[in-house]
Amino acid sequence: MARPPQRDLTAGPIGRTLLLFALPTLGSSVLQSLNGSINAIWIGQFLGERALAATTNANIIMFLLIAAVFGFGMAATILIGQNMGRRDLDAVRRVLGTSLGLFAGVSAVTLLVGWFAAPAILRALATPAEVYPLALAYMRVIFVAMPPGFLSVLLTMALRGTGDSITPLKFMALGSAIDVALNPLLIRGVGPLPALGIEGSALATLLANTVALLALLGYIYRRDLPVRLRGAEWRYVLPEPALLRTIVAKGIPMGLQMLVVSTSALAMIGLVNRHGTATTAAYGAANQLWTYVQMPAMAVGAAVSAMAAQNIGAGRWDRVGRITRTGILTNLALTGGLVALLTLLDRHVLWLFLGQDGGAVDIAARINLIAGWSFVLFGVSMVLSATVRANGAVIGPLVILAVAMFPLRLGMAAGLSPRWGADAIWWSFPAGSVGSMLLMIGFYLHGGWRRGRLPASPHEAEEKALAHAEPTAKSMPVG
Repeated sequence: MARPPQRDLTAGPIGRTLLLFALPTLGSSVLQSLNGSINAIWIGQFLGERALAATTNANIIMFLLIAAVFGFGMAATILIGQNMGRRDLDAVRRVLGTSLGLFAGVSAVTLLVGWFAAPAILRALATPAEVYPLALAYMRVIFVAMPPGFLSVLLTMALRGTGDSITPLKFMALGSAIDVALNPLLIRGVGPLPALGIEGSALATLLANTVALLALLGYIYRRDLPVRLRGAEWRYVLPEPALLRTIVAKGIPMGLQMLVVSTSALAMIGLVNRHGTATTAAYGAANQLWTYVQMPAMAVGAAVSAMAAQNIGAGRWDRVGRITRTGILTNLALTGGLVALLTLLDRHVLWLFLGQDGGAVDIAARINLIAGWSFVLFGVSMVLSATVRANGAVIGPLVILAVAMFPLRLGMAAGLSPRWGADAIWWSFPAGSVGSMLLMIGFYLHGGWRRGRLPASPHEAEEKALAHAEPTAKSMPVG
């Protein structure tokens, strides 16, 4: 059976390669969002608002856990990409093995701690008494579903590091289809299946995660893809201390970026709530649009990160700058086109979320008009951040994001609200995006992130020593 194309991201036309890599990643993001939205509809329609509130409480914790794992997965992806660039498959599998060992440990701790600590977590979130039993039942099953979910995330990101974004899309689609199909069957009970209520929704996620992971593993081994371990290679699952330190050291700041964004979003909701129910509803509807508006930039950023990592590993620094410029132009075209379309059709789309509430629709349309275009600038920052992260420079983007989210965006929203009213909140989005973009441009041009090729500390000297048997005879630049 023929193997799927492992794209060589170090050769060929940059624009076409980047677009063909980014589009499946974009498809995966859309599937994830649709999966969550459809499941929320099942729960809301069949079990009511208390059950929907219960899943919301549980999903806050899930997001934080996924943020932490995402950072480690990104660090592994960068190392895998660099080693693919230098054609060192053994090094790819060493990184994969160490990452699998790390993820297995994190998964076991998450399952055990989550199961027993779920009541305390829900009390800390001040979960309403009428929601608490539903939230506890849902959360405990979801904690069981996390280990196969974590491992699927790792394999998905590892595959992208090798240049394959098609395979992750296929198995994301499989998992999403199973989850969406099983939700109503297990919630309501059909034929021999019992009616499990909210636990049925969580069980559907567990089954979907498990089946998708097993199918992905079968596919990887059947096609003999680079991200597999055989025979003596299984010893790599015992984490190599130096590799583990690198993945953790680089992964924590990348995970913290998601934490910064979520914390800022919570603070922003607090400001929005002060302006009344209609404004809060309108902001929620605008956020539904922005979830999809951000997806092209995130997909392009993922493609740029994988391409830049492989080219850095291959010593093709001449292509890294061109990849970045192409990524920025692609983001401007995709995100800019989507923003323009939604600006023209905003009232028609917002009506889906707000119904006949004309006042809320008017507010949401104004929010989108003022703030929606700022996501084009956000995409520029994401592309630049993806490039510098591909060389292991993770602290700079984290600091820049924190500055953009808190002193700039939240500072403006809170400081100008007494004079501008709710408009201060909406204008704070472009202010934060402009600030983030300018700071990232400065860091990209003058931040010294390219000098990571030279060991500047004992820690990086140890990382350099790991890059043995490289066809290019170049050290791994890790930041």
